[in-house]
Amino acid sequence: MRTGLDAVAFDLDGTLYPNYRLYLRLIPFILKERRLLWAFGKARDAIHTAGERGAVPLFENFYEYQARLTAEILGAEPAFIKEKIERLIYRGWERHFAKVKLFSRAAETLAAFRAAGLKLGMLSDFPTETKLARLGIGDLWDAALCSERIGALKPDRRPFERLAAALDAAPERILYVGNSRRYDLTGAKRAGMRTALITGFLSNSGRWKWSGTGGAAADASANTPDFAFHDYRQLHDYVLN
Repeated sequence: MRTGLDAVAFDLDGTLYPNYRLYLRLIPFILKERRLLWAFGKARDAIHTAGERGAVPLFENFYEYQARLTAEILGAEPAFIKEKIERLIYRGWERHFAKVKLFSRAAETLAAFRAAGLKLGMLSDFPTETKLARLGIGDLWDAALCSERIGALKPDRRPFERLAAALDAAPERILYVGNSRRYDLTGAKRAGMRTALITGFLSNSGRWKWSGTGGAAADASANTPDFAFHDYRQLHDYVLN
């Protein structure tokens, strides 16, 4: 086992499964609710940026704040938008996860880490419980946190610090695995964690394409991974061999 590791923690969306497997199932919804999604995305971008800059308080009611920002963009009532986001995005998307497949060998790698005595953590910007259960991996985690419920989005360091506390592990003894340089790697490194980046998905041609998402951080070292991989066997061997 890699020296100095007590835990391996993961992002969820785009890290344990390829995003396109969900997006294909959401095409009818995306076409119908594209204006809501556009405004929702802009609101979350603003919250992400606040976390990037730091020195902002944790939002006491994240969901009300997010709805207010989205409603301002749409010129709508915040209460109406909050209910619509909850119904259509949070609850509406979760039902699709029973049919979304994980990356090849991801489940086996998680099981191998647990068998080796490593703690497993999860930190996602979206709620995790229902997704993990429907993906068939709901019982593997020592800690599974949602940054929204903490009151910030990645790359704010505070959700990562809460994850370390929940795992009862020093940040420098945690490897955080994500697919976004800007959000996952920058936030984890700010909290003192080691990082790994999943860098692609397998196309029909059998070749790996696409590189980890997210723009450059102000400090390039903030989103440079300690390890990059495109196959979960590589992550398995990096950690355990």
